Amino acid sequence: MAGDLPGKLTESDAGHGDGDGEGVIGLLKTMSRNEVLEALSLGFCQHCEALLEKRIHQILNRRGSETSLSNGVAGVALNATPAPDSASGKQLARAANFDILLNDGLGGSGTVIDNGLSEEQKEHIRYSQVGRKKDFVHTERTDGKPTNVLKGLELHTKVFNAEEQKTIVECVYDLQRMGQKGQLRERTYTEPRKWMRGKGRVTIQFGCCYNYAVDKNGNPPGIIRDEEVDPLPPLFKQMIKRMVRWHILPPTCIPNSCIVNIYDEGDCIPPHIDHHDFLRPFCTVSFLTQCNILFGSSLKILSPGEFSGPVSIPLPVGSVFILNGNGADIAKHCVPAVPGKRISITFRRMDDSKLPYRFSPDPELLRIKPLVVSPTANSTPQGHHQKPIMNSSFVKAIVQQNQHRNGQVIKDKQDRETAKTSKNDSFLGGNDDFPPLVIGINLSISGGGGSEFFILSQIQKLKGKVPS
Repeated sequence: MAGDLPGKLTESDAGHGDGDGEGVIGLLKTMSRNEVLEALSLGFCQHCEALLEKRIHQILNRRGSETSLSNGVAGVALNATPAPDSASGKQLARAANFDILLNDGLGGSGTVIDNGLSEEQKEHIRYSQVGRKKDFVHTERTDGKPTNVLKGLELHTKVFNAEEQKTIVECVYDLQRMGQKGQLRERTYTEPRKWMRGKGRVTIQFGCCYNYAVDKNGNPPGIIRDEEVDPLPPLFKQMIKRMVRWHILPPTCIPNSCIVNIYDEGDCIPPHIDHHDFLRPFCTVSFLTQCNILFGSSLKILSPGEFSGPVSIPLPVGSVFILNGNGADIAKHCVPAVPGKRISITFRRMDDSKLPYRFSPDPELLRIKPLVVSPTANSTPQGHHQKPIMNSSFVKAIVQQNQHRNGQVIKDKQDRETAKTSKNDSFLGGNDDFPPLVIGINLSISGGGGSEFFILSQIQKLKGKVPS
């Protein structure tokens, strides 16, 4: 693929290759589905990979638009969820009566929908689109030694798409209305009076009651073990499952509590280090408005809601920001006055010795299995933007169909199966020519017009038929 090839191969394109007159298309027609996938799994040059990824995105977008009316919003569905036992728990279930698909957290096969992709296949595609940045560096002297105080920070973008963000925000606003009506436990919802700039953001706590400062009863900052708040809403548990499945949070530190911050324009969070009643890592998910978070071992307060520090990191909407290591324990962080309405959800795991006395682990959060991906999908060195390898997730999640430009009618499936049986060995040279796929996904490549072959003009390189 020396350039941006057209969407279909011309006869001249198909004719280049082994000299038998059939070219790439002829070769592909002789191959079984698994053999084609094996060939594609070997990888391509950077340009070919980018072009193939672009074409697959175009097909996915077209399929998504064609099925959106009949299937609802892609990636998000409204499903009934079991209601917790308590009265307020039932209110929570009604307020968060949503389910984020692509992510049941339990493994197993998904349901195939009209566009031909199962939830498992779509999840691999969505996972491959997540951007990962881990190269945050800022050196300061700590205990007399130069130290990267940002080590351990990670930014994962495009974790929640626009429609999922909308669903989550609507859920948060439902929870806020419940809190205003007194339908949540007393310490779950807090809406202080806005007595000065930067003060007065709304907070909603789930899983545990966290005390920011010494309260009227003399309780110090930290988790108040004899206080109860409402449990995690079902939708928030789905968010946790996705983050663990998509290798954003480790399965050894699955969150069991969270705090929702609802900002009005001008609200902020002052410099601090998160309390060690919570384990590391923890994370913040951002919605509605992008804002900056400041880091440094010493942050200055300039005026109400205004701070300064050596490092400013933007937090895009739909992103997950991980705090761990030095970035969580040496550097302080703060959020200056936000430029517009913003919602953040910070998920944290409580130290076992600090659990509320009446806390019970949620069984839904005990069986989350990280997504199994190809080793090449995580081959980018630590500290770089990680663009997941397309050929380990895209190619195996969807196949592109094509028909001859001259309108030739393809023979029926039985004829093609017969041809494949007779010609396979001449092209593949046996079953050991290609390694097995790392991820085995059950794909159906049959489609309109009976076409069962892929568009890929460079496939001959896999057998050394055309020089690079």
